[in-house]
Amino acid sequence: MKSSTIIFLKSIIIVFCLAVLTALIRLPLMEGRAVNLDLLHIYADPFILYGYAASTPFFIGLHKGYKILGYIEQNQLFSLNAVRELKHLKYCAILFSVFILSAGIFIKLFHNKEDDPAGFITLCILTTFFSTIVASIAAVFEKNCSKQK
Repeated sequence: MKSSTIIFLKSIIIVFCLAVLTALIRLPLMEGRAVNLDLLHIYADPFILYGYAASTPFFIGLHKGYKILGYIEQNQLFSLNAVRELKHLKYCAILFSVFILSAGIFIKLFHNKEDDPAGFITLCILTTFFSTIVASIAAVFEKNCSKQK
């Protein structure tokens, strides 16, 4: 793979990470149920804290993806370290999908009857689907890299 392509992919990971981090910081300030709360109570909300906990495997997975691109850049894709990073990326994607799926189930079961959770449930389904795809791709690459050794 060309060095310019890897630099481009690394920069996309960095920009995506910064965009999600900005959204995690700014969205609770504008969200409907926390609009009238002060700054301390906004970030002490259990659902917002759950969102931060759920984002931890996401950011770890982005870091693992960045490291895998570094191994590709050094032509060490089939090294033991690259296989280990692929395995960690797979586990991060699975854990992230479990967090998102459980949040969707919680909202579906316990939402206010006057609210319509369809948008949130759709986002949960899509996020779980894409996270499962990432885990599957990482598992396939992990298996292929293990065979190459």
